[in-house]
Amino acid sequence: MAGVLRHLARQALLLALVALAVFLLMKASPVDPVDAYLGPAIAHVGPEQKAQIAAAWGLDRPTHEQFLAWAGHVLRGDLGQSTSYNAPVAQVMADRIKASLALTGLAWLLSGIFGFALGCWAAAQAGTWVDRTIRVYCYLLAATPTFWLALLLMMAFSVGLGWTPICCAGPIGVPPGQVSLWQKLHHLILPLVALTLFGVAQIALHTRVKLIEVLQSDYVLLARAQGATAWDIVIHHGIRNAALPALTVTMASVGEIFGGSILAEQVFAWPGLGRATVEAGMKGDLPLLLAIALLTTLIVSTGNRIADLLQARVDPRMGGA
Repeated sequence: MAGVLRHLARQALLLALVALAVFLLMKASPVDPVDAYLGPAIAHVGPEQKAQIAAAWGLDRPTHEQFLAWAGHVLRGDLGQSTSYNAPVAQVMADRIKASLALTGLAWLLSGIFGFALGCWAAAQAGTWVDRTIRVYCYLLAATPTFWLALLLMMAFSVGLGWTPICCAGPIGVPPGQVSLWQKLHHLILPLVALTLFGVAQIALHTRVKLIEVLQSDYVLLARAQGATAWDIVIHHGIRNAALPALTVTMASVGEIFGGSILAEQVFAWPGLGRATVEAGMKGDLPLLLAIALLTTLIVSTGNRIADLLQARVDPRMGGA
Protein backbone atom coordinates (compact mmCIF):
# COMPACT_ATOMS: atom_id res chain seq x y z
CA MET A 1 0.00 0.00 0.00
CA ALA A 2 2.83 2.38 0.87
CA GLY A 3 4.42 1.66 -2.51
CA VAL A 4 1.19 2.52 -4.34
CA LEU A 5 0.81 5.78 -2.43
CA ARG A 6 4.44 6.65 -3.13
CA HIS A 7 3.92 5.99 -6.83
CA LEU A 8 0.76 8.12 -6.90
CA ALA A 9 2.61 10.95 -5.15
CA ARG A 10 5.40 10.78 -7.72
CA GLN A 11 2.85 10.74 -10.53
CA ALA A 12 1.10 13.82 -9.14
CA LEU A 13 4.43 15.63 -8.71
CA LEU A 14 5.44 14.74 -12.28
CA LEU A 15 2.16 16.05 -13.69
CA ALA A 16 2.52 19.27 -11.71
CA LEU A 17 6.10 19.83 -12.90
CA VAL A 18 5.18 19.13 -16.53
CA ALA A 19 2.23 21.52 -16.32
CA LEU A 20 4.42 24.23 -14.78
CA ALA A 21 7.15 23.75 -17.40
CA VAL A 22 4.67 23.93 -20.31
CA PHE A 23 2.97 26.96 -18.76
CA LEU A 24 6.23 28.87 -18.32
CA LEU A 25 7.45 27.97 -21.81
CA MET A 26 4.24 29.23 -23.36
CA LYS A 27 4.45 32.43 -21.34
CA ALA A 28 7.97 32.95 -22.67
CA SER A 29 6.77 32.30 -26.22
CA PRO A 30 6.47 35.31 -28.57
CA VAL A 31 3.00 34.08 -29.61
CA ASP A 32 0.24 36.41 -28.42
CA PRO A 33 -2.88 34.26 -27.87
CA VAL A 34 -5.21 37.23 -28.41
CA ASP A 35 -3.58 38.13 -31.74
CA ALA A 36 -3.63 34.47 -32.80
CA TYR A 37 -7.29 34.21 -31.83
CA LEU A 38 -8.27 37.29 -33.80
CA GLY A 39 -6.30 36.37 -36.90
CA PRO A 40 -7.04 38.64 -39.88
CA ALA A 41 -9.71 40.43 -37.82
CA ILE A 42 -6.97 42.04 -35.76
CA ALA A 43 -6.88 44.90 -38.27
CA HIS A 44 -10.38 45.90 -37.15
CA VAL A 45 -9.85 45.52 -33.39
CA GLY A 46 -8.54 48.33 -31.23
CA PRO A 47 -6.28 48.10 -28.18
CA GLU A 48 -9.26 48.48 -25.82
CA GLN A 49 -11.05 45.48 -27.30
CA LYS A 50 -7.87 43.39 -27.17
CA ALA A 51 -7.47 44.33 -23.52
CA GLN A 52 -11.06 43.26 -22.83
CA ILE A 53 -10.44 39.85 -24.44
CA ALA A 54 -7.23 39.43 -22.43
CA ALA A 55 -9.08 40.36 -19.23
CA ALA A 56 -11.89 37.90 -20.01
CA TRP A 57 -9.30 35.14 -20.39
CA GLY A 58 -7.46 36.22 -17.25
CA LEU A 59 -4.31 37.12 -19.17
CA ASP A 60 -4.05 40.48 -17.43
CA ARG A 61 -3.33 38.80 -14.10
CA PRO A 62 0.17 37.96 -12.79
CA THR A 63 1.68 34.73 -14.13
CA HIS A 64 1.54 32.84 -10.85
CA GLU A 65 -2.12 33.77 -10.36
CA GLN A 66 -2.95 32.51 -13.85
CA PHE A 67 -1.26 29.18 -13.16
CA LEU A 68 -2.91 28.72 -9.77
CA ALA A 69 -6.30 29.63 -11.23
CA TRP A 70 -5.84 27.09 -14.03
CA ALA A 71 -4.72 24.40 -11.55
CA GLY A 72 -7.74 25.08 -9.35
CA HIS A 73 -10.12 24.64 -12.28
CA VAL A 74 -8.38 21.40 -13.33
CA LEU A 75 -8.71 19.97 -9.82
CA ARG A 76 -12.43 20.68 -10.07
CA GLY A 77 -12.62 18.86 -13.41
CA ASP A 78 -12.70 21.95 -15.64
CA LEU A 79 -9.97 21.89 -18.31
CA GLY A 80 -10.88 25.34 -19.56
CA GLN A 81 -11.84 26.79 -22.93
CA SER A 82 -9.82 26.25 -26.09
CA THR A 83 -9.13 29.58 -27.78
CA SER A 84 -8.09 28.05 -31.10
CA TYR A 85 -11.22 25.88 -31.43
CA ASN A 86 -13.58 28.15 -29.43
CA ALA A 87 -14.90 25.13 -27.54
CA PRO A 88 -14.34 23.44 -24.16
CA VAL A 89 -10.98 21.68 -23.99
CA ALA A 90 -12.64 18.45 -22.86
CA GLN A 91 -14.86 18.46 -25.95
CA VAL A 92 -11.94 19.16 -28.30
CA MET A 93 -9.95 16.29 -26.81
CA ALA A 94 -12.94 13.93 -26.86
CA ASP A 95 -13.52 14.70 -30.55
CA ARG A 96 -9.90 13.97 -31.45
CA ILE A 97 -8.78 11.22 -29.11
CA LYS A 98 -10.46 8.44 -31.10
CA ALA A 99 -8.50 9.36 -34.23
CA SER A 100 -5.26 9.51 -32.22
CA LEU A 101 -5.88 6.16 -30.54
CA ALA A 102 -6.69 4.53 -33.87
CA LEU A 103 -3.36 5.72 -35.28
CA THR A 104 -0.97 5.58 -32.32
CA GLY A 105 -2.53 2.50 -30.70
CA LEU A 106 -2.34 0.40 -33.86
CA ALA A 107 1.13 1.74 -34.70
CA TRP A 108 2.38 0.84 -31.22
CA LEU A 109 0.92 -2.66 -31.46
CA LEU A 110 2.16 -3.35 -34.99
CA SER A 111 5.62 -1.94 -34.33
CA GLY A 112 5.93 -4.31 -31.37
CA ILE A 113 4.84 -7.33 -33.43
CA PHE A 114 6.97 -6.57 -36.49
CA GLY A 115 9.95 -5.44 -34.41
CA PHE A 116 9.88 -8.66 -32.41
CA ALA A 117 9.54 -10.80 -35.56
CA LEU A 118 12.44 -9.01 -37.29
CA GLY A 119 14.62 -9.30 -34.19
CA CYS A 120 13.95 -13.03 -33.94
CA TRP A 121 14.68 -13.55 -37.63
CA ALA A 122 17.94 -11.58 -37.41
CA ALA A 123 19.08 -13.52 -34.32
CA ALA A 124 18.23 -16.87 -35.90
CA GLN A 125 20.35 -15.89 -38.94
CA ALA A 126 23.10 -14.11 -36.96
CA GLY A 127 26.16 -13.32 -39.05
CA THR A 128 24.43 -13.94 -42.37
CA TRP A 129 23.30 -11.51 -45.03
CA VAL A 130 19.77 -11.64 -43.57
CA ASP A 131 21.06 -10.43 -40.20
CA ARG A 132 23.16 -7.67 -41.78
CA THR A 133 20.26 -6.52 -43.97
CA ILE A 134 17.87 -6.30 -41.02
CA ARG A 135 20.42 -4.41 -38.92
CA VAL A 136 21.12 -1.88 -41.69
CA TYR A 137 17.37 -1.49 -42.21
CA CYS A 138 16.85 -0.82 -38.48
CA TYR A 139 19.75 1.62 -38.29
CA LEU A 140 18.33 3.56 -41.24
CA LEU A 141 14.88 3.63 -39.65
CA ALA A 142 16.31 4.79 -36.31
CA ALA A 143 18.15 7.65 -38.04
CA THR A 144 15.21 8.74 -40.22
CA PRO A 145 13.02 11.62 -38.97
CA THR A 146 9.35 10.72 -38.85
CA PHE A 147 8.17 13.69 -40.89
CA TRP A 148 10.71 12.94 -43.66
CA LEU A 149 9.66 9.29 -43.81
CA ALA A 150 6.01 10.38 -43.93
CA LEU A 151 6.74 12.80 -46.77
CA LEU A 152 8.58 10.12 -48.76
CA LEU A 153 5.69 7.70 -48.35
CA MET A 154 3.21 10.39 -49.39
CA MET A 155 5.25 11.29 -52.48
CA ALA A 156 5.58 7.64 -53.48
CA PHE A 157 2.15 6.17 -52.75
CA SER A 158 -0.20 9.19 -52.77
CA VAL A 159 1.31 11.55 -55.34
CA GLY A 160 3.27 9.13 -57.53
CA LEU A 161 1.16 5.98 -57.58
CA GLY A 162 -2.15 7.42 -56.38
CA TRP A 163 -2.86 4.37 -54.21
CA THR A 164 -3.59 6.22 -50.98
CA PRO A 165 -5.25 9.55 -50.07
CA ILE A 166 -3.02 12.56 -49.47
CA CYS A 167 -4.60 13.66 -46.21
CA CYS A 168 -7.30 13.56 -43.57
CA ALA A 169 -9.25 10.75 -41.91
CA GLY A 170 -11.91 10.64 -44.64
CA PRO A 171 -12.82 12.11 -48.01
CA ILE A 172 -12.78 15.90 -48.04
CA GLY A 173 -16.30 17.35 -47.83
CA VAL A 174 -17.88 14.18 -46.43
CA PRO A 175 -19.24 14.51 -42.84
CA PRO A 176 -17.47 12.18 -40.39
CA GLY A 177 -20.68 10.28 -39.71
CA GLN A 178 -21.05 9.38 -43.38
CA VAL A 179 -17.50 8.05 -43.88
CA SER A 180 -17.56 4.28 -44.45
CA LEU A 181 -15.29 1.83 -42.66
CA TRP A 182 -13.36 1.14 -45.88
CA GLN A 183 -12.79 4.86 -46.43
CA LYS A 184 -11.51 5.23 -42.86
CA LEU A 185 -9.09 2.34 -43.32
CA HIS A 186 -7.99 3.66 -46.71
CA HIS A 187 -7.06 7.01 -45.16
CA LEU A 188 -5.45 5.33 -42.15
CA ILE A 189 -3.09 3.03 -44.06
CA LEU A 190 -0.30 5.48 -44.98
CA PRO A 191 -0.04 7.34 -41.62
CA LEU A 192 -0.15 3.96 -39.88
CA VAL A 193 2.68 2.58 -42.03
CA ALA A 194 4.82 5.66 -41.40
CA LEU A 195 4.35 5.56 -37.63
CA THR A 196 4.75 1.77 -37.44
CA LEU A 197 8.05 1.87 -39.32
CA PHE A 198 9.20 4.58 -36.92
CA GLY A 199 8.75 2.28 -33.90
CA VAL A 200 10.12 -0.97 -35.31
CA ALA A 201 13.89 -0.36 -35.15
CA GLN A 202 14.51 -0.20 -31.40
CA ILE A 203 12.37 -3.25 -30.63
CA ALA A 204 13.98 -5.32 -33.40
CA LEU A 205 17.54 -4.49 -32.37
CA HIS A 206 16.86 -5.13 -28.69
CA THR A 207 15.15 -8.45 -29.43
CA ARG A 208 18.03 -9.52 -31.66
CA VAL A 209 20.62 -8.89 -28.93
CA LYS A 210 18.56 -10.64 -26.26
CA LEU A 211 17.83 -13.66 -28.43
CA ILE A 212 21.47 -14.05 -29.43
CA GLU A 213 22.33 -14.18 -25.71
CA VAL A 214 19.71 -16.90 -25.25
CA LEU A 215 21.02 -18.89 -28.23
CA GLN A 216 24.51 -18.87 -26.71
CA SER A 217 23.34 -20.28 -23.36
CA ASP A 218 24.21 -23.74 -22.03
CA TYR A 219 20.74 -25.25 -22.35
CA VAL A 220 20.61 -24.23 -26.02
CA LEU A 221 23.98 -25.91 -26.60
CA LEU A 222 22.50 -29.03 -25.02
CA ALA A 223 19.49 -28.81 -27.33
CA ARG A 224 21.80 -28.50 -30.34
CA ALA A 225 23.72 -31.56 -29.16
CA GLN A 226 20.44 -33.48 -29.04
CA GLY A 227 19.82 -32.66 -32.71
CA ALA A 228 17.42 -29.68 -32.47
CA THR A 229 17.42 -27.41 -35.50
CA ALA A 230 18.02 -23.66 -35.31
CA TRP A 231 14.35 -22.82 -35.80
CA ASP A 232 13.26 -25.44 -33.24
CA ILE A 233 15.52 -23.77 -30.70
CA VAL A 234 14.26 -20.28 -31.60
CA ILE A 235 10.61 -21.31 -31.36
CA HIS A 236 10.78 -23.47 -28.24
CA HIS A 237 13.48 -21.67 -26.26
CA GLY A 238 14.34 -18.31 -27.81
CA ILE A 239 10.96 -16.68 -28.33
CA ARG A 240 9.75 -17.56 -24.84
CA ASN A 241 12.84 -16.04 -23.22
CA ALA A 242 13.01 -12.97 -25.46
CA ALA A 243 9.29 -12.11 -25.40
CA LEU A 244 9.20 -10.44 -21.99
CA PRO A 245 12.26 -8.21 -22.59
CA ALA A 246 10.77 -7.24 -25.97
CA LEU A 247 7.47 -6.39 -24.28
CA THR A 248 9.39 -4.25 -21.80
CA VAL A 249 10.97 -2.24 -24.62
CA THR A 250 7.61 -2.01 -26.37
CA MET A 251 5.99 -0.51 -23.28
CA ALA A 252 8.88 1.93 -22.90
CA SER A 253 8.47 3.01 -26.55
CA VAL A 254 5.05 4.57 -25.90
CA GLY A 255 6.65 8.00 -25.57
CA GLU A 256 8.47 7.67 -28.89
CA ILE A 257 5.28 6.64 -30.68
CA PHE A 258 3.40 9.60 -29.19
CA GLY A 259 6.20 11.95 -30.19
CA GLY A 260 6.28 10.58 -33.70
CA SER A 261 2.50 10.82 -34.01
CA ILE A 262 2.64 14.60 -33.61
CA LEU A 263 4.73 14.92 -36.78
CA ALA A 264 2.89 12.17 -38.65
CA GLU A 265 -0.50 13.72 -37.94
CA GLN A 266 0.76 17.10 -39.08
CA VAL A 267 2.09 15.72 -42.38
CA PHE A 268 -1.08 13.75 -43.18
CA ALA A 269 -3.48 16.34 -41.69
CA TRP A 270 -4.78 13.60 -39.41
CA PRO A 271 -7.42 15.05 -37.02
CA GLY A 272 -5.90 13.76 -33.80
CA LEU A 273 -4.35 15.15 -30.65
CA GLY A 274 -0.92 15.39 -32.28
CA ARG A 275 -2.11 17.90 -34.84
CA ALA A 276 -4.10 19.71 -32.15
CA THR A 277 -0.87 20.03 -30.16
CA VAL A 278 0.85 21.81 -33.03
CA GLU A 279 -2.11 24.13 -33.59
CA ALA A 280 -2.35 24.90 -29.87
CA GLY A 281 1.34 25.78 -29.76
CA MET A 282 1.18 27.96 -32.87
CA LYS A 283 -1.89 29.84 -31.63
CA GLY A 284 -0.92 30.13 -27.97
CA ASP A 285 -3.87 27.97 -26.88
CA LEU A 286 -2.53 27.35 -23.38
CA PRO A 287 -5.51 25.45 -21.87
CA LEU A 288 -5.57 22.91 -24.72
CA LEU A 289 -1.80 22.52 -24.78
CA LEU A 290 -1.65 21.95 -21.03
CA ALA A 291 -4.42 19.36 -21.15
CA ILE A 292 -2.72 17.43 -23.97
CA ALA A 293 0.63 17.63 -22.16
CA LEU A 294 -0.91 16.19 -18.99
CA LEU A 295 -2.64 13.37 -20.87
CA THR A 296 0.55 12.51 -22.78
CA THR A 297 2.61 12.57 -19.58
CA LEU A 298 0.14 10.28 -17.86
CA ILE A 299 0.16 7.75 -20.70
CA VAL A 300 3.94 7.80 -21.17
CA SER A 301 4.70 7.57 -17.45
CA THR A 302 2.25 4.67 -17.11
CA GLY A 303 3.94 2.88 -19.98
CA ASN A 304 7.35 3.43 -18.39
CA ARG A 305 6.04 2.19 -15.05
CA ILE A 306 4.75 -1.00 -16.65
CA ALA A 307 8.13 -1.38 -18.38
CA ASP A 308 9.88 -1.08 -15.00
CA LEU A 309 7.64 -3.76 -13.51
CA LEU A 310 8.30 -6.05 -16.45
CA GLN A 311 12.03 -5.40 -16.17
CA ALA A 312 11.89 -6.41 -12.51
CA ARG A 313 10.16 -9.61 -13.62
CA VAL A 314 12.90 -10.31 -16.16
CA ASP A 315 15.74 -9.43 -13.75
CA PRO A 316 14.78 -9.67 -10.04
CA ARG A 317 17.87 -7.60 -9.19
CA MET A 318 15.98 -4.60 -10.64
CA GLY A 319 13.06 -5.03 -8.25
CA GLY A 320 14.36 -2.53 -5.72
CA ALA A 321 15.01 0.19 -8.30
